[in-house]
Amino acid sequence: MTLMVRASAFGPQETLLRLLAAIEARGMTVFARFDHAAAARAVGLSLRPTEVVVFGDPRAGTPLMQASPTLALELPLRVLVVERDDGTTALVAEEPALAAARYDAPATVAPMTVRMHAVLEAVMADAAAGAALGGDQK
Repeated sequence: MTLMVRASAFGPQETLLRLLAAIEARGMTVFARFDHAAAARAVGLSLRPTEVVVFGDPRAGTPLMQASPTLALELPLRVLVVERDDGTTALVAEEPALAAARYDAPATVAPMTVRMHAVLEAVMADAAAGAALGGDQK
């Protein structure tokens, strides 16, 4: 799996707030947030700040699911905000074209996955104000 990874110039909380603002500024909807660190604390475990934001726009996702219904397993889009071992913060998302390929989506979805990639890049850049790190980062 190739991941889109961007280092953030901010801590996890500020990065998360900036991500939410970037999503909303583009007219997209935040459907859910999963705070894995809070869930860990609730059961007496510890985890560095780790939160997933699920967001999108049905006008963009619906045509993908019409072309390949199994893509519903990958949509809406998701971005992980995580504090890494070295104390820095990163944003991580899956490359949309690879998700489409994994589900044998028809070639007609390629332009849509290119737009989704651009959206992910844009919101991650706005949130991070940092450099892209490339794929397959952990």
